[in-house]
Amino acid sequence: MQKTLEGRSAIVTGAARGIGEALARELATHGAQVMVADINEAGADAVARDIVRAGGRAMATSVDVTRRETVVKMIDQAVTAFGGLDCMVNNAGVVQGKALMSITEVEWHRIMDTNALGVLIGMQEAAKVMIAQGRGGKIINTASIAGKQGYRELAHYCASKAAVISLTQAAAKDFGPHKINVNAICPGIVDTDMWKVLGDGFHKEGWTTDPGQAFEAQSALAVLGRASVPRDLAGITRFLASSESDFITGQSIVVDGGMAFS
Repeated sequence: MQKTLEGRSAIVTGAARGIGEALARELATHGAQVMVADINEAGADAVARDIVRAGGRAMATSVDVTRRETVVKMIDQAVTAFGGLDCMVNNAGVVQGKALMSITEVEWHRIMDTNALGVLIGMQEAAKVMIAQGRGGKIINTASIAGKQGYRELAHYCASKAAVISLTQAAAKDFGPHKINVNAICPGIVDTDMWKVLGDGFHKEGWTTDPGQAFEAQSALAVLGRASVPRDLAGITRFLASSESDFITGQSIVVDGGMAFS
């Protein structure tokens, strides 16, 4: 197997499970040194140790992406351990299913702070290092098809992911002169613990008769005939982290099995 990321260093936030875990494993498999970062440090450490056991290079750290000081510390650790930073994957996120008229200010800020502010801080701090290094870099943000259109059950989540798409475009323009590519991936229905949270929320709101109903119904909309799994997002992320994507920036790439065409 050709290791297209050999000699490169990467950080993946929200990497203790789900999509983030799959992305961290993929980057490491293809040669990258990976910082596995998550607010759940024990989970991040378990993923990093498993990557090392499989022959990869990884270490773990705790991060709260809404707190700039912990993001700076995470990046400093990666630079010290790996000799620099080549790729930043801003993947950490939270979700909630709730009727628009019932969303509280606290719930709004929780979703927006993690999903949107966390991406802004991650991009800012990574770009500072990449600009200082003078060799460019890759920033990859996890958005969603929910950032492409509003869903009544997910208004605040949709708003946060639309913000990620706009931040991605703005940062691509701002960082382009420094040869820093900024792109986003937009998953659809992915079989992770986050959909269990959503299913519970939909059920509480009375929109479904059981917690698994929404996942099954939404998965059936994919023209490829199944829900996504975290591994489905790995290949596009590896491509965007590699030199093969050097002339792609400002894009939000949908990876949803054909649920939404845009």
